[in-house]
Amino acid sequence: MKRLSISILILCTCFVPVAWGEQLTCPAHTQWAQFHRHNMHRFNPCEKVLNVHNVGSLQLKWSYATGSGTLVEDSPAVVNGVVYAGSNWNYTVFALKASTGAKLWSYKTDGWLRSSPAVANGVVYVGSSGAGRNVYALKAATGAKLWSYSTGGTSSSPTVANGVVYVDSDYGDVSALKASTGALLWSYATGGAYSSPAVANGVVYAGSRDGNLYALDASTSALLWSYTTGGEVDSSPAVANGVVYVGSNDDNVYALDASTGALLWSYLTGGQVASGPAVANGVVYVGSNDGNVYALNTSTGALLWSFTTGYPLSGSSPAVANGVVYVGGGAGSGGPVPVYALDASTGAELWSYTAQQSVISSPSVVNGVVYVGSDDSHVYAFALKKGQK
Repeated sequence: MKRLSISILILCTCFVPVAWGEQLTCPAHTQWAQFHRHNMHRFNPCEKVLNVHNVGSLQLKWSYATGSGTLVEDSPAVVNGVVYAGSNWNYTVFALKASTGAKLWSYKTDGWLRSSPAVANGVVYVGSSGAGRNVYALKAATGAKLWSYSTGGTSSSPTVANGVVYVDSDYGDVSALKASTGALLWSYATGGAYSSPAVANGVVYAGSRDGNLYALDASTSALLWSYTTGGEVDSSPAVANGVVYVGSNDDNVYALDASTGALLWSYLTGGQVASGPAVANGVVYVGSNDGNVYALNTSTGALLWSFTTGYPLSGSSPAVANGVVYVGGGAGSGGPVPVYALDASTGAELWSYTAQQSVISSPSVVNGVVYVGSDDSHVYAFALKKGQK
């Protein structure tokens, strides 16, 4: 890791040292614009409020009820002081004031909402499945519909890069849509996907239910390589430092060379791995249906620690910020399930909050606040008590 010089820090405190020598402008600490958050791995290197020493004092800041039995299973997006989240069974996208949870607007789609919203250039992009089967573009300020595109069903979360929306279809295609109009730029047929694509260095990485991870040219859809696992790839790949990390329903976590698809290592867990990995500071964090969160060395795949939630982690993907791993407790059997904050170095539990139902939603962490949804039909925001450090 490169260290920033003292002179640079004095001139511009908006930069912080992060893994692999990256430099970021840290007004970004107030944003979690899409599922992958930063460079296609669920990591907020700019979070400076919450840390291993104070996260145990997190309190409920607010909660918003989306309607009885509606389920909030996506990862909230947080942009410009607004939280965007979808409510699955009532087909509704909500925009909530980040400071209070007050509803600013809602938009009713015509399909289930398992997709996490992505926000770019004043537009919210979200996919629906079931009857609706559309990707929607909504005006972020008002919720007004700008366009929709029929995909045949989309449970994956859109990824927006360079004016293009990339999304996987439940029924077989990876699609690239023009962000401003929704016009189809290209599509590539796979065996169907719930995985959310990652886009890095001009390449789209997409998992498929045919057991493959595909690497496609982001401009043309040309196949660059594919890697076949032993099970469906519902996990959303993470890309970091030239390596793609992804889980498979064959119970393994894989590390593949991002340029060639060559296998670097694999790690066998005790259950299917549909959780999307988070990568930070030389560690891969990922959940498994065996009820464990795993921390693996990025270079070797060696197990550093594991933490048991006791519930299948079929949906919640970890988020990492300032030495803390945040993850939903998983899919329970109708009873209370916690959301956790864990020490990223040791896996020790630092904090938990028990929701009344499953926490399949993947947490988002920005500017000292943790946002997460639950099957108890609430969006939650947790923060330190005002004035606390």
